[in-house]
Amino acid sequence: MFELDLRSRRPIYEQLMDKIKDAILYGVLKQDEQLPSVRTLSTQLTVNPNTVQKAYRELEREGFIYSLPGKGSFVSPGKAHANLARLAEVRRELAGLMEEAARLGMTQDEILSLYQKVQASKKE
Repeated sequence: MFELDLRSRRPIYEQLMDKIKDAILYGVLKQDEQLPSVRTLSTQLTVNPNTVQKAYRELEREGFIYSLPGKGSFVSPGKAHANLARLAEVRRELAGLMEEAARLGMTQDEILSLYQKVQASKKE
């Protein structure tokens, strides 16, 4: 269902959260659809069940899913995620551009400096 990069420096639960959010935002997971159980998903992904539980807990806190005791976790109905969908798209595009910039020799400091200039111009 989801593919995670186990070698990434990014925490696994955050990667899982992003994958589930994307699935919700792009309609792969529909409202009120049941998510795999913690045990099932942890087995499929070969990760600790506590990791999946943490991702589910955070997604519930953010309003993407809800839990029913003894029933499982489900996709929250009717929550407008239009801005989040666009934000996810922008993140992917930005990551691609940053990858290309790094390949072309742009340093982390140059990228950070550019970001800071954008932030400064936004405040004016």
